[in-house]
Amino acid sequence: MSLFRSDITRFLVKVFAIYVIWYLVYELWVLPNGFIDEPLSRNIASVSAGILSFLGEDIFYYGRVVGITGAAGVEIVDGCNGIAAIGLFLGFIFAYPGAWLPRIYFSVFGIVVIYLVNVARIVTLSLIQIYYPSAFGFTHDYSTTAIFYIIIFILWMIWVNYGDSFEKPSDSKTKPATA
Repeated sequence: MSLFRSDITRFLVKVFAIYVIWYLVYELWVLPNGFIDEPLSRNIASVSAGILSFLGEDIFYYGRVVGITGAAGVEIVDGCNGIAAIGLFLGFIFAYPGAWLPRIYFSVFGIVVIYLVNVARIVTLSLIQIYYPSAFGFTHDYSTTAIFYIIIFILWMIWVNYGDSFEKPSDSKTKPATA
């Protein structure tokens, strides 16, 4: 059947398989052990606390919880530390064709971007919690989550459009121009 021979179908099957493997490994092994989630969540809270303090806010920070004095604070739980988003991003990057070395470099770049977006998300949620508490629920549940997935989509589109150019220099000098 030609449907299963198409590049799009192969890509979607690869993305699905990679994501299922990532999800199973994460849910069955990584999450219960806590050896990635716990330090990552604490780090995100610490960096967010530093940024909020730099912005002049009177903050509190303990473990996975960061906030501005006078508000309840934001706890970075396992589902909110960006690991699932990183898994989704890596699934897209590794399922799409491209050379391995540029793919690895771009994956590291994407992980850093997702991490920074998550820190900005926690800072934003902390600010909204103290200054616009009625908007916290909507912002947490919809706005910041949507931004996460928009960033992942943009990163993937960069890889799709420029992934091949990361792996080799332009061939314009070696090929004759055609009219």
